[in-house]
Order: sequence, then structure tokens, then C-alpha cells
Amino acid sequence: LAIFFVVPFFSLFRTSLSTMGGSIYLPKLTFAWEFGNYGHALTLYSDQIIRSLLYSLAATVVSLLISYPLAYVIAFKSGRYKNLLLGLVVLPFFVTFLVRTLAWKTIFADDGVVVRTLDTLGIVDGHLLSTPWAVIGGLIYNSMTFMILPLYVSLEKIDPRLLEASKDLYSSAFRAFQKVILPLSLPGVIAGSMLVFIPAVGDFINADYLGSTNTTMIGNVIQKQFLVVKDYPAAAALSFVLMAFILVGVLLYTKALGTEDLV
Repeated sequence: LAIFFVVPFFSLFRTSLSTMGGSIYLPKLTFAWEFGNYGHALTLYSDQIIRSLLYSLAATVVSLLISYPLAYVIAFKSGRYKNLLLGLVVLPFFVTFLVRTLAWKTIFADDGVVVRTLDTLGIVDGHLLSTPWAVIGGLIYNSMTFMILPLYVSLEKIDPRLLEASKDLYSSAFRAFQKVILPLSLPGVIAGSMLVFIPAVGDFINADYLGSTNTTMIGNVIQKQFLVVKDYPAAAALSFVLMAFILVGVLLYTKALGTEDLV
């Protein structure tokens, strides 16, 4: 942790309080307690920060709604096919992240089957790429496995006898889910939500390949500030601002839904 977290963290923090000199080809950093970098980051890129948080929140909610029933079926209903289904869940990771995203760019093409079908149903107007829905869809697909696996682990640990006891006490299926399954699976819900939300906030691949200039996320800005513009203090300040938003969000979320298993 000292080598791979504390040292880079301190270095990034020092960079965020520095001033930039030299040229784009030979930049020079001077530490100067320049807190104005943070004000500049919040003022100039507030839209991208808010957009990133909203896209990531939407991806997390949709991932949870899709993944929970699937994890429930694998944990309780799959029988001897459990290992096969788990293998299929992990299978996309045998393909690199970039290739998976480019595949979705092909799927969302205007002349593709998906867009034509959605256009016929009146859901889209013949165009899906370069829209927020395409970016959110890419975030969901590329991160949903991280939601399914923690949910499955939490659900699989639930003793089936508890469900039998709830039936003996004349509980309906919905009541049993509400009072037994959902509370006991909250550790998986929280862990899965954080594993989806945190990487999604800083993602820039999906917005770069599936979006447009109107769907730019804060990860795109940080990537360009570091590698193209080479304004390292601005990029570092943006990174810390994003980190602060994520930390506050995670603390509030875990406080609202925290369980003893996560303490």
C-alpha cells in the first residue's frame, strides 16, 4: 500500500498544487501551493463531473436491476448448471475491454439490427451512437460482471431453511424476499454497486468510442490533460476532485445501506 498507493497519492497531490512552466515538449513543474487549480477544475469542468456522476449512477442502477434476478437464479435455481452459468458470466473477460467496446460500436451502428429494431418500435429515431444511451449501455455491459459476482456470493450464502421457515410462517414470496433475502444480500448489493460505480465514474473508453463531444466524461478530460495538453496540475486537481466526490458518495451510500458484514 505504501508503494502503490501512498507514494503515488502524495505525488499526485503535490502535482495538483504546482504551477506549470516550460514548454509542451519539456514541461516543468514548480510546487507552489497553488490551490487555484482546484477552483479552476471545478469551474471549468463542472458539466463533465456532473455528467460522469449521472452516467455512472444510471449504469449502476440498471446493472443492479438486471444482475439481481440473474444472480438469484444462479444461486437458487440453476442446479447442476450453476458452474456453467458462472462461466458464461465471466466469459466476456476473455476478450479485452477495448475490443468489447468496439464490438458495441458495431452493434449500435445506424444500419445495424439493434437500431433498426428500436427505430421500428419508436424507441430511437434511427440513431443511437454518440448519445448518452450508448455510453451508459457500454458502461453497463463492461461492468455488469462486477455486479453479478458479489450478488451471487451474498445470495449463495443464504441458508434455504430460512426461506422454508418464512413459508411455514405464512409469508408470501414477496414478503420473504423483502424480509429475508434482500437484507441478507445487502453486502453483495453494496459491494457490487461500488465495483460498478467507482470505475464507471473515471471511465473514458466508452465515452470516447460510443459517445460524442456532448457526452464527454471527466475521465476524457483528465486523459487529455495528462497526455495531450500536458497540463499536469490541472489533471491532478481534477483527479483529486473526482476522488473526493466518489469518496463522499461511497461513504453516504454505505452509511445508508451499510451492514455488519462491511464494517
